[in-house]
Amino acid sequence: MKIATYRANGKQYVGQVSDDSQTLQAFQLSDKDVDLGALPLVQQYSEQATLPPLSNVKHRLNEVQLLAPIPHPRRNIFCVGRNYHEHAAELANSVFKDSKAEEKQWPIVFSKVPECVIGPFDNVHIPPASVSDSIDYEAELAIVIGKGGVNISRENALEHIYGYTVVNDVTARDVQMRHKQWHLGKSFDTFCPMGPWIITADAFDGEQAQVQCWVNGELRQDNNTRNLIFDIPELIETCSRGIRLFPGDIIATGTPAGVGMGMQPPRYLQSGDVVRVEIEGLGHIENQFS
Repeated sequence: MKIATYRANGKQYVGQVSDDSQTLQAFQLSDKDVDLGALPLVQQYSEQATLPPLSNVKHRLNEVQLLAPIPHPRRNIFCVGRNYHEHAAELANSVFKDSKAEEKQWPIVFSKVPECVIGPFDNVHIPPASVSDSIDYEAELAIVIGKGGVNISRENALEHIYGYTVVNDVTARDVQMRHKQWHLGKSFDTFCPMGPWIITADAFDGEQAQVQCWVNGELRQDNNTRNLIFDIPELIETCSRGIRLFPGDIIATGTPAGVGMGMQPPRYLQSGDVVRVEIEGLGHIENQFS
């Protein structure tokens, strides 16, 4: 099942996407719940293994504005750095130069503030050069937690996944490097495009997902999650170690090689650039930078 949050005729809805991805059928939700996007559905399913009933309201997909499936995450997004070998190599002398040379130690985990989340086709705002002149893209598969828990074992981890979505972990590289901790350089307004929907775990194999990114039509990133240094069960085990995960929590699994900072010379994003992130079998997001 694909679940989307969208706006039609000035009103927000949460709906089920048809199998052919041509139409949406809205769930029966209160106005308060609709404002939270798919989050109430994830919470209800984790507690009752049910979803709200569908209404008679239907829309054509090409006539609505898709929003981030969870427009207001309840807390920071968990993000994983250095999770593909080639990406570790391309930034070994910059972002990862102070990390241990041995990759297979512990995952590097940081976070993005929930307020940086935007829709799958919204514009990303490039800050003034005095704030940052090194804006980069990072195509990623993201996990949406269903059943919460703390100290989840890797053997049980997949049971805790509600579904998956696509994110672009947009990054101000100079700010990231300046502060050592990555939180500020990752959390600028609009720096987390997300969508186009959540696909439930029973309909998608997140451990065999092709992750691709194009900048102005040029393929820059192309790899598969089967090549993650730390696989999805290990990421859930790590993020839940001593920290309770809740339904609707989001874990971005890391980006493949091909980021702008890793090129010689670096190729950072400029106003007017268009970045498309696609995950085969899930969907794509596409954002203009301005």
